[in-house]
Amino acid sequence: MSERKNFWDRNAGRYDRFMRRDCAAYEEMYELIRPVVKAKTVLELASGTGLIAKNIVNAAAHIEATDVSAEMILEAKRGNQSAKLHFSVQDMFRLPYVDKSFDVVIVSNALHIVPQPEKALAEIRRVLKDDGVLIAPTFTHAENSIFGKVKAFFMKLAGFPLHSKWSSEEYLRFLRQNGWMVRKSTVLKASFPLTYAECMKSEV
Repeated sequence: MSERKNFWDRNAGRYDRFMRRDCAAYEEMYELIRPVVKAKTVLELASGTGLIAKNIVNAAAHIEATDVSAEMILEAKRGNQSAKLHFSVQDMFRLPYVDKSFDVVIVSNALHIVPQPEKALAEIRRVLKDDGVLIAPTFTHAENSIFGKVKAFFMKLAGFPLHSKWSSEEYLRFLRQNGWMVRKSTVLKASFPLTYAECMKSEV
């Protein structure tokens, strides 16, 4: 966990600038997410500076937005204007919430950068209601263009913690193999191919 935390703590101040190049893809993603979270209680994991949470909070009933990086959460709190949005430092592998607490869990662009992402999915499953929805968009690096591969190489040199290089189909298969039924998916055009996935609990 310290590897992830240190990298994101160091880069919290420049994160929003880095993500601006993917603003069109993120706008598409917000449009997909808003109907799902409408009037729902939402948990977001790996929320970073709160880009997603701040753009969908008006649709939701309440959002708990969390990240392992204290510096990211400090950045997120600075721009928070909503009483329905609460930020806190949490580890997605050990969440403090009781079983079946949330209608929706969002984990965006995080499962590919953590070791043992199947354990994160198990913890998500625990805190999500039985009829709840998991929204798990993830960069699928195995489908990188030549430019994307060069960019990923330099990100790795900078310490970016990439643990899983899935194709879109491999990622969706990973979700299914870990107890999730993918009810909707699409690939959004971003700096790296971004596979958007909406899931429901299925039998493991």
